Amino acid sequence: MADVFLVYVRTDKSAGPRGLSQFIVEKGYPGFSVGQPFHKMGMRGSPTAELVFEDCRIPAENLVKGENEALGILMGGLDVERTVGAAMGVGLAQSAFARALDYAKQRQQFGQPIIMFEMITEKLANMSMEIAAARLLTHKAATLCDEGVRCSAEAPHAKLFASETSVRVTSDTVQILGGYGYMKENEVERMMRDAKLATIGGGTSEIQRLIIVREIVKRSM
Repeated sequence: MADVFLVYVRTDKSAGPRGLSQFIVEKGYPGFSVGQPFHKMGMRGSPTAELVFEDCRIPAENLVKGENEALGILMGGLDVERTVGAAMGVGLAQSAFARALDYAKQRQQFGQPIIMFEMITEKLANMSMEIAAARLLTHKAATLCDEGVRCSAEAPHAKLFASETSVRVTSDTVQILGGYGYMKENEVERMMRDAKLATIGGGTSEIQRLIIVREIVKRSM
């Protein structure tokens, strides 16, 4: 769908990750094309497709910053990306929780709303608690980003906790809604599929844990 692309290119194989450059590539350049959108599990409102380069020549003036200077661009945006990812997780979890709460108050079983059942109240209480904690972690990371303070532990904290919270909350929402929540006509089914991407994009949950530990060690020295 895009008209302009930012593309990372390996311009010096001997330099490893430091041999990356970034170029602006515009739609319509000879040799550049976009493949058909991938069929994804979730986040289908955000199309993802393969970029194809066949003898594609890019003007030198489209080089961003300088040759072999793209690693700093790539790494410099990760804390912001992870903080934004955390906010996405919080919003998704909050939206699912609102639907679970409404349904639990309205759905009658054995002569009373299912919110009166202890196993339902436990789920709702845990969901509310985890969303509140995820929101606070996200606010902390966002504040540091706004102030220009390095937040290489705080952003992963927020992203990791919020993304995994959104997975748990959307799953429990489907569970509370039961068969109704499992139907494609119900939006919580989509939310559950969408939530999974948050634990993958911007660095997987496993990578976030690795980054957090490395940052803890660095700060303790």
